[in-house]
Amino acid sequence: MDGTARLFQHFDAALRARSTIATQAIAYPAAPLDYAALEAFVRERLPQDRPFVVLAESFSGPLGAALRADPPPGMRALVLCCSFVRNPRPLLAPLRHLLDLVPFGALPGFALRQALLAPYATPALQAELAAALAQVPPGVLRQRLRAVLETDASPSFARGTLPVLYLRARHDRLVPPENAVQILRQAAGAQLVDIAAPHMLLQAVPAAAADAVAAFITSLSAAQALN
Repeated sequence: MDGTARLFQHFDAALRARSTIATQAIAYPAAPLDYAALEAFVRERLPQDRPFVVLAESFSGPLGAALRADPPPGMRALVLCCSFVRNPRPLLAPLRHLLDLVPFGALPGFALRQALLAPYATPALQAELAAALAQVPPGVLRQRLRAVLETDASPSFARGTLPVLYLRARHDRLVPPENAVQILRQAAGAQLVDIAAPHMLLQAVPAAAADAVAAFITSLSAAQALN
């Protein structure tokens, strides 16, 4: 949800070590934009001259759903990592009206570690997370959480036809495991890979994530060659 693109360097390095896949991380503007505005922002920055796969992590799932529903030229598939296409915690939706009372700028580090990294937290990962969150104004985090609680991109996601890979973390404390089941129902032929990891899967176990993503992209290339 930080949207800074600062937390992908380990996954990027692991993927490059296993393949010739080039990566491009898109950082969101530090402004309180809704999903529709962020979708427009992302579309303008996607590759124009080569095929690509979109990886949407956590907060970015509804953006991935919108892109799958109306894919830009070159998009071949969607990877969802510990993500969702509708509010993964519907019982919390009524609390969105109380978000103005949440002190996002003063949330204790222990709570963040437990929610995002436990039981894989290390001092280095904690420092990287803190540095990324420090770049985002509290008002932006508040707006993004409100967007999560209000979103339901499942109808548009279900209209899409592109292949989907879902990376599910076995120790995810934010997105319930049954969320992946709902996504698999809506995307025919979607693949599911379970990985021993916390919510911040790409950061905590980049090698395992890179293995799964590289294998998925390789399978896409093989299928295309057969066709």
